[in-house]
Amino acid sequence: MPEPDEFTRQQSDEAIRLYTAYRYALDHSEGSRRLFMPYRWWTLPDPISGAWMPYVSMLDDYASELANIINDLTHDVQRLRAWARVTTTLTDEEKLAVSHEFIDALGTVALGRPYAIKSRFAFASGHLCHQANMAKEMASWRDEFPNERALYLNDIEPFCTNWRKYRAFKRRVEPIAGKAFKDATKDFRNAYNHRFSARFLVGMSAMVTRIVRDDGRICYGIGGSEPLNLNQVADLIATELDHCYRAFEAFQALVEEQCMAIAAFEERHRG
Repeated sequence: MPEPDEFTRQQSDEAIRLYTAYRYALDHSEGSRRLFMPYRWWTLPDPISGAWMPYVSMLDDYASELANIINDLTHDVQRLRAWARVTTTLTDEEKLAVSHEFIDALGTVALGRPYAIKSRFAFASGHLCHQANMAKEMASWRDEFPNERALYLNDIEPFCTNWRKYRAFKRRVEPIAGKAFKDATKDFRNAYNHRFSARFLVGMSAMVTRIVRDDGRICYGIGGSEPLNLNQVADLIATELDHCYRAFEAFQALVEEQCMAIAAFEERHRG
């Protein structure tokens, strides 16, 4: 393997220096929230009949993955704040380097997580409600459910009306990744996937924008979009986290209601 040249060694040393500063800022951060979603918090009958195998497996999978992604988002806020402190005194050239090496991937994933969490809540609750409906309507229950890859709250509504806790759950999920977050982040998630998104730390984007006026006339806006500020991004995601925490609590209440119904069903049919 060839030896690295002097320029490569300098880049490596600089990356190590910056990452060391970041880890110090992260490890010595004060006042950062450290609320994490729990695992294996539900109670089901043991033993339980084989009819509930899909529900048991889905619950174990979906609840764990929801806890994982929300906990990851909590870590993202702490990481973004640490990088914000480290980059305060950097030159634009240094900011470009640290964005390329560390921040772009972190920020892009973090800004996409709220929408993913909202979608996963809908997917998980829809499937769990459908399976748990057997406990209330076994004689008429049919295994008919939307086969779409993406499920929205409106899609799952017909399968969730049996559950008293669903309304509160839905109200808590709806604000996640809503219009306020979309506007404040310059519609980052959609722009990144379908157009050209704002940058982090330094650099303008979208220098020309095509605008269709109300009267149908076309004009072009010139000026570009300012880069996203890491502390502001962290603040926006922290607000989304509050929505996610409340939604997870409501998800737990919905599952608890279903587990009680399943336990009652098992008791009725035991023996």
